Order: sequence, then C-alpha cells, then structure tokens
Amino acid sequence: MPDNPHERALIRIVDDDQDFLQALCFLLDAKGWKTAAFESAQAFLTTDAPSTPGCLILDIRMPDMSGIELQAEMKRRSIDLPIIILTGHADIESAVKTLKMGAVDFLQKPVSPEALFESIEQAVKLSFIHRLGGLDHDALREALGSFSFREKQVTSLLAQGLVNSAIAQRLNLTVKTVQNYRNTIYRKLRVHNTEGLLNVLS
Repeated sequence: MPDNPHERALIRIVDDDQDFLQALCFLLDAKGWKTAAFESAQAFLTTDAPSTPGCLILDIRMPDMSGIELQAEMKRRSIDLPIIILTGHADIESAVKTLKMGAVDFLQKPVSPEALFESIEQAVKLSFIHRLGGLDHDALREALGSFSFREKQVTSLLAQGLVNSAIAQRLNLTVKTVQNYRNTIYRKLRVHNTEGLLNVLS
C-alpha cells in the first residue's frame, strides 16, 4: 500500500445521471482523489484503463447495460477492480446479487459523505493489496493463523456463499460490523471479493 493512495488510485464512477456524476466528482476531487466519470457502462468498458488501481462506484439502473450486467461483463473480461454499488433503486434482491458477484459494498442514495469515503478507502486498500500478488502457502497459513475466532466464523460463512445480512443475522452482529470483518479478512488474504477468498481457501 503506497504512503498516499490518493496519488496513485483512480476512482471510477459510472452513472447515467450527469448532475450526480459532476457533484460526486467534485466531492471526491475535494478530498484529493483522482476521478474518472462515465455516463454509461459501455463508455467505461471502452475507455477505462483497468490496470490503474482504485475502485469503481457503480449505479444499478442504467439504459443499455445495467450495473449488474456491467459486473458480469467485467467478470467475463477478468477486470479485477473493487466495485462499490451506489444506487437510488436499492432492494434486497439487487443487494444480494451484486454482493454475491463480488461487490465490496452496497450503498443507497443519498449516502453520507463519511460512509462513502470509508467505503472508498477500504476498496482502494483492497485494490493495492490485490496487486501485491497472492500469498504463498506459508504466508497463507500464517495469515489464517492470525485470524480471530470471529474472523474464522465470518470466513466460514462467506465460503458458504452467505451475504453480509445473512451473516449478521446468523452471528447476531450488525451488517456494518460484518462488512468490517470481511474487509479485514480480504486484506489479510490479499483478495478483494468472495471469489478470490474461495480461490485461496481451495
């Protein structure tokens, strides 16, 4: 992780609402982040440089290609970029689907700047850690050995395919607490989604 991730990371935003795009870019620029705005999923796929670390803030309901469809296309193209869903059309089915497909967070508009900044910080950390490469066998064993009892519980449930809300209910925790545990687990294992977690545990 670089000393100042703001200098090297790029925050991509894909949303068909131009006013929202401009406002969000202004907000993030003021915090020192570099941003790139795209009014469609196709524009993102055509012009983005996926090798640049950072994250993608993605709307769900967009014409031509939805956010969920873009997630699937990124997976097909092996574009390995942490995704934060930020939508005004939140429902449980969409949240479950996007998180199962690897999104690192699901936020609803209007979102507080603090919650968004925290989510971006975590996503960017995961992006840089992932680019350090995977852990070898000894490092993986050491990382797993450092897990707390609760982290082991959350890892086991993630491996079973449970989403944050289901894990929270099972362990009597808040969804935000589960999200924090999940981010810690991903950071320790140098992955940024459930698919990466399953790969290192297999």
